Amino acid sequence: MRKLTFIILLFSTVAMAQRGFKDSNRIGIGAGLTQLNIFTDNFTVTPETGWIGGLSVRGNYYNNWQMSFGMFFTDSNFSIPTQKGFIQTQTNFKMSAVQIYIVPSYVAIPDHLNLEFGPVLQVNGKLGIDKDDENNLLLDQPGLIAKDILDVSKFNANFYVGINGGVKNVRARIGYQYGLTNFFGNLKNNDNVKLLDEKMKGNIGLISGQITIYL
Repeated sequence: MRKLTFIILLFSTVAMAQRGFKDSNRIGIGAGLTQLNIFTDNFTVTPETGWIGGLSVRGNYYNNWQMSFGMFFTDSNFSIPTQKGFIQTQTNFKMSAVQIYIVPSYVAIPDHLNLEFGPVLQVNGKLGIDKDDENNLLLDQPGLIAKDILDVSKFNANFYVGINGGVKNVRARIGYQYGLTNFFGNLKNNDNVKLLDEKMKGNIGLISGQITIYL
């Protein structure tokens, strides 16, 4: 599935770039690091490091405005305090996702600095966790174990703000995403969560830093 999506994006971005080459449309290949936090009253969350990478197209739109379209894959992580046997430990949860964004950007300094903002659609599966940690007791929710909170919302809407700075063909891209939807919304379907009679709510906070090479 990921390979097919990658191929479709590649062909579409090449087509867009060829059609608008006179407008300085550029294909970018980027990769970098992330730090994922979940803003919630249900758990004590510690942000952890992950990675992000993918393709984007950036082109002129109107006067000092440009538009960017991109698709990125990310494995981002956070941890929650748990009890494993007689030991208290931090259990790591991994969010594997595809992110699609269409964001306008203001050209503050031509060929050197853009200010970006706009929506991001995120599609992710269940959270990943080491099999040996699935039965760890969640210290913030003693009625739950780690595998009870893996089935998070599959579709999430985020809002992105960031800067894109450097030289014409190589840019550093630093941004922040805030989740507008309830990341833990799916947990209401878990029988063990229902027994707690507590609403599970969380919003994504994702910091990313990438190096993008524009072709």
